Amino acid sequence: MAEIGEIQVSAYDVPTESQPESDDTAIWSKTTLVVVEVQAGAWRGLGYTYADAGAARLLRDVVTPAVRGLHPFDTRRIYEAACASVRNHGRSGAGAMAISALDVAAWDLKAKMLGVPVAKLLGTVRSEVPAYGSGGFTSYPESRLADQLSRWADEGFRFVKMKVGREPDRDLQRVRTARKAIGRGRALFVDANGAYSRKQALRFARDFAEEGVSWFEEPVVKTDLQGLRLVRDAAPMEVTGGEYAWEPHDFRELLPVLDVVQADVTRCGGFTGFLDAHALVRAHELPMSTHCAPALHVALGCALPGVRHLEWFFDYDRAPWSREPRWTSAPWNASCDSARPVKCDSTPEAARCMPPTLRTTGRCPSASCCRARRGT
Repeated sequence: MAEIGEIQVSAYDVPTESQPESDDTAIWSKTTLVVVEVQAGAWRGLGYTYADAGAARLLRDVVTPAVRGLHPFDTRRIYEAACASVRNHGRSGAGAMAISALDVAAWDLKAKMLGVPVAKLLGTVRSEVPAYGSGGFTSYPESRLADQLSRWADEGFRFVKMKVGREPDRDLQRVRTARKAIGRGRALFVDANGAYSRKQALRFARDFAEEGVSWFEEPVVKTDLQGLRLVRDAAPMEVTGGEYAWEPHDFRELLPVLDVVQADVTRCGGFTGFLDAHALVRAHELPMSTHCAPALHVALGCALPGVRHLEWFFDYDRAPWSREPRWTSAPWNASCDSARPVKCDSTPEAARCMPPTLRTTGRCPSASCCRARRGT
């Protein structure tokens, strides 16, 4: 059996549509995608993360040399070798994202060599997983906010999420606009990205609850564990967080202070790290949700009973996978017009991207595929 040999690393910038976008604590004009391809014999595995291009250099110079020559089936050993390689560089941040991309590629390679979908390799408990629409940036005027969320509601999403926190004086009105746009039959989530103080978060929890908000994400800064617990205990809705949890210790700290724990496979150590996080969270009888990267998370959502739903982030609506030749080897199907990875085949890059009209009727070439669905 072939050992891991060539490993290629690349980075791509995906610009925003026309102007910088913002949430509560950040402004961005592009998303950087770091891609890693791992080869063993005739097979190639593909993984990726969302990180600065510096993570690509860390992958190339530090992480990949540690796993060359290992057996492709030994995904745990590959993961541990990758973790050990960044000891002097830091296990969190760029180190964790580099490990995540490599681990995803290793699992993809293993699945290809066995001829099964990644979800089946993990072992499925269901064939589809709910998804929620996520966007509603603070840079949007209220008209665009309403248009985006109402479109998702019309398409069938039963849950939609918007950003709050950049201009607190406007937040309640924006939430009311969102509620009016989607109606009372859809669940409304808000994400503050840690922008509020404790007192602001407590006040907005009450105000948002009156508008039917059922999910309050990162109401205070993620490192304020006492503040998260304070809001969690007082808020009428679920308090959530965890997208910046890099390793098991981070998840362990969040268990006493959250109602729902989020995890991002592109940050927490890939599939292997996510499996570890799920085991820890499930042992404490808490639900999980995923953060971004739906083409990867759909396999985990179908395999892990503790995953409630996955996030469809607006970035995937605008990604130009189908319009630029340089994306033909990226982890998306390059033949479609809308980058909506709603089905998973045997690999991340085989995730089917279909127009909205086909999302519930289109068939996956694999007989044993998974589908992200809208709703519960």
